[in-house]
Amino acid sequence: MKIKSIEVSAIRLPLITPFIVSYTTYEDMPSIIVKIETECGIIGYGEGTPDEHVTGETWESTYSILTKTLAPSLINHNPFQIEKIHEKMNKIVLGVPTAKAAIDIACYDIMGKASNQPVYNLLGGQYHDVLEIPKVISILTPEEMAQEAKVAIEEGYKSIKIKVGTNKELDIKRINSVRSAVGMRYPIKVDANQGWINSSDTMYVLERIQNCEIDWIEQPVVANDIDALQEVKQKTSIPVMIDEGIHGPKELKEVIIKRAADKINIKIMKCGGLYPASQLVHQAELGGLVCQVGSMVESSVASVAGLHLALAKKSIHSNELVGPLMFSKDIATIKYDIPYVHLSDEPGLGIHIDEQNLTELTVKSIKVE
Repeated sequence: MKIKSIEVSAIRLPLITPFIVSYTTYEDMPSIIVKIETECGIIGYGEGTPDEHVTGETWESTYSILTKTLAPSLINHNPFQIEKIHEKMNKIVLGVPTAKAAIDIACYDIMGKASNQPVYNLLGGQYHDVLEIPKVISILTPEEMAQEAKVAIEEGYKSIKIKVGTNKELDIKRINSVRSAVGMRYPIKVDANQGWINSSDTMYVLERIQNCEIDWIEQPVVANDIDALQEVKQKTSIPVMIDEGIHGPKELKEVIIKRAADKINIKIMKCGGLYPASQLVHQAELGGLVCQVGSMVESSVASVAGLHLALAKKSIHSNELVGPLMFSKDIATIKYDIPYVHLSDEPGLGIHIDEQNLTELTVKSIKVE
């Protein structure tokens, strides 16, 4: 089997409401859709959702590196040779994990369709019986976040994830307000997205929210300061999760050696696809770390890829693949039954692309043959 063509489409996904995190506000979500067709007519879809604040890639740069560099180099390659494809891409260009993830996901979709198996069977088979999602609340006023959390519980969510990191005093109020709104029964996760910068700022906040009994604090310090994260972990009993600070095995090795975190947030866009993500899961397991599959707020294509990974791996205890719930229009559909999400057992990713929506959302597109 050989790759015959790769079509790359730059799209913008419309958000129902703006998504606000510590470092930016998204009015819509720019993403890249890859469509790979083999010589025998099998088509696989992949997605790359870049974030210049996390991976150093932009929407424009990801589109360019795919159309001008990666896609032309992979024509006539066998999509089943996924390790060889990653080696090829890594030799051609350093980094650009989001672009590589788009290719990787499409190859897994093809492998699943060609072997008549859902992708999770290619990743170890189904381990978990069900997948549960949290309600993710972006940065607003304490009162607005509390109200959103209250409504989420009424809608059936069993856990809340809140974004903070813009102002320490406001963040303390945000966390306390959400806890008051939902009571002590429901788990709350807090994600600062590097917003508290250093260990002293982080500890200032954590010491003032002890009564909130949060499940974990995620990436409170800047991404490249693993020593600061280690200090936070040593000073608090609250579990610590690393996100932006982990891209690949090198950073994870340092985290394991220094015992700088309890949990790792694996994002397919950060590490370059399902293949390297699986490797990170097993490395984390050896280091005694619990895993989560996170999201860059991706469409149903990359979201369902992450869900296949989460379903297959014992060490992945949670996921935040809620991007499709945040869009007013998507290019495919995932079955959400709050607070659960269900995967199809159809071959490949198990989703059907809405070609009309894809065309409407596409800004530019190139087919490489």
